Amino acid sequence: MSERIAFVCSCEDSMRLDGRALARGCAAQGTELRTAEHLCRSQLDRFLAAVGTGRPVTVACTQEAPLFAEEAAAAGATAPLSFVNVREQAGWAEEGAAAGPKMAGLLAAAAIPLPETPLVPLASEGVTLVLGRDEVAIAAARRLADRLDLTVLLTGAEAVTPPGRAEFPILRGRARSATGWLGAFEVVVDGHAAASPASRAAFAWGPPRDGARSRCDVILDLTGDPPLFPAHGVRQGYLRADPADAAAVDRLILEARELVGEFDKPRFVSFEAGLCAHGRNKRTGCTRCLDLCPTGAITPGEGLLRDSVRISAEICAGCGACAAVCPTGAVTYALPPPATTLARLRALLLGHAEAGGRDPVLLLHDAAHGEPLIEALARHGDGLPARVLPLRLNECGVLDLATLAAAFAWGAAGVRVLLPARRGHGSEGLFRNLDYAATLLEGLGRPTSPPRAAAIETDDPFTLAEALAPAMAMRGTGEAASFLPLGTPREVLRQALAALHAAAGPAAPAVLPMPALAPFGAAVVEAAGCTLCLACTMVCPTGAFSANPETPQLRFLEDACVQCGLCVATCPEQVISLAPRLNFAPEAAQPQVVKQEEPFCCTRCAKPFGTRSTIERVKAKLAGSRHWMFADPARLAVLEMCEDCRAAAATLGGIDPYAGTARPAARTTADWLREAAEDG
Repeated sequence: MSERIAFVCSCEDSMRLDGRALARGCAAQGTELRTAEHLCRSQLDRFLAAVGTGRPVTVACTQEAPLFAEEAAAAGATAPLSFVNVREQAGWAEEGAAAGPKMAGLLAAAAIPLPETPLVPLASEGVTLVLGRDEVAIAAARRLADRLDLTVLLTGAEAVTPPGRAEFPILRGRARSATGWLGAFEVVVDGHAAASPASRAAFAWGPPRDGARSRCDVILDLTGDPPLFPAHGVRQGYLRADPADAAAVDRLILEARELVGEFDKPRFVSFEAGLCAHGRNKRTGCTRCLDLCPTGAITPGEGLLRDSVRISAEICAGCGACAAVCPTGAVTYALPPPATTLARLRALLLGHAEAGGRDPVLLLHDAAHGEPLIEALARHGDGLPARVLPLRLNECGVLDLATLAAAFAWGAAGVRVLLPARRGHGSEGLFRNLDYAATLLEGLGRPTSPPRAAAIETDDPFTLAEALAPAMAMRGTGEAASFLPLGTPREVLRQALAALHAAAGPAAPAVLPMPALAPFGAAVVEAAGCTLCLACTMVCPTGAFSANPETPQLRFLEDACVQCGLCVATCPEQVISLAPRLNFAPEAAQPQVVKQEEPFCCTRCAKPFGTRSTIERVKAKLAGSRHWMFADPARLAVLEMCEDCRAAAATLGGIDPYAGTARPAARTTADWLREAAEDG
């Protein structure tokens, strides 16, 4: 017997169900399909009978999800219960009668459970700093005095009449900078001064002091000045409004009243410092996440963690840009994690194919912006085409290259990402990955007009329909892969790229050039200038560069290279450069010898102790008049000896370490002052 039960209701026959396609898709998924016409009312007993079996149940309805959940709880059901919207996303459409394969795919994706969301605790005791310039700040503070512990900081730029009663401190100062989050802000104030209690028509201020620090839980910014934080709209606890906009000030006051107590926010990203390629040995490598984070939540690490970045979960607003561009998988999105997103994507596309669907176009969207547009198009327009498969993400900015490549490998003919008309914070990484995907698909011979992967930026449902129309001309190429999304996102990316290259046929190129900052490529070494110092092997975070413990040899594994640039920054000879590219040749998965030499043997005892290129380079730097200790060729020959013989030659061979040309006389401060006086 099938484990899962799936209910698909025609919603009082307001949509036609393709029972044959649904049955075929559910059978392929090992799911028992049950249909209804009025499941939430007259046929509710069917639902209760299903949950009474103890089997997992999926209901193709989200409008009545609260009712179904309440009835299941009242019946004592404990089996997993999931919901999916097939009405607005499939059935309520001009092509709704042909949307059976899409419904099967949506049911398959909904069967993948979402893990629990990790949380970050925040606490606020209501200590609030009100920044203002005039009476508006004082009036706002009065309305909050019964709820919050307030201090008002006026800029002093305008004359303000003191209130008749001192309900809270009123000071002067201008916020220079601010750090922190809800419950833990710190503001640096310049021109800090207390008011004279004898102030009459206007505040009289005492002597100012710069660099004062104020710690608070909440900041209300009514100065009208530029915000204190980047992406200030998503910094929890920092509320800002134009003091001339009374409605905005009222909304700010209502929001501030609720910022007392304990709060939980999602932990949007997971971070593994050991995988981070930001730095090694005080050298800076990858800065992709630092360059894109809109909130400043990511900073270079310090102390023992200076080789990696640091991510503040309290500040992070969840845009996902860092996870979208991280080349090593050190940063991954956690709402949900990549494994869940990829599993749902695979179930959606393969479920659609198993039910008889062809050439799907994937529409990725979020809940806040995308779902209302899709629902409006279904209720007031033609709805989504039958081949457009919607998949909800928490944030579209989290879309990484692994997800895009896997979508095409699993059979998507095209991918569209639904975004607001005004781009949100952190979308740069998404567009970078769309460019990478376009380059990849074009290189593998897939037609790119219209573009296979693109964004639709609109706030209008009818514009959404118009933007989807060109994508309906796209067709898939080759047989879809079915690999499981196992391992890290980079490992999934490798599987997807291999499947796409195989589908392109024998004419597919072995090497594809990629744009700058692509997370794969080669580190090209000019072998003639390499001295085999192996500094690159000690800083490479992924092991792309490695040494041979048996002989002087430098090896490179292209599949492991993430183009972080640490080897370029570290190489003392400056003979390494980066070449972003995709190499499908089998050699890319095997370590290749970049340079090797026979060991250099000691001229006295024949013991191997180094490489000839290293010895020759050191000698070249010290020979002749470049260093007074090695002006004599006999002394320079000591460098060709091992450490033991070098010591013996120095002690038994009569070499005086203090002999040689006269060294320059030491110069003192008095010498410099005397010469300056003589010149002057």
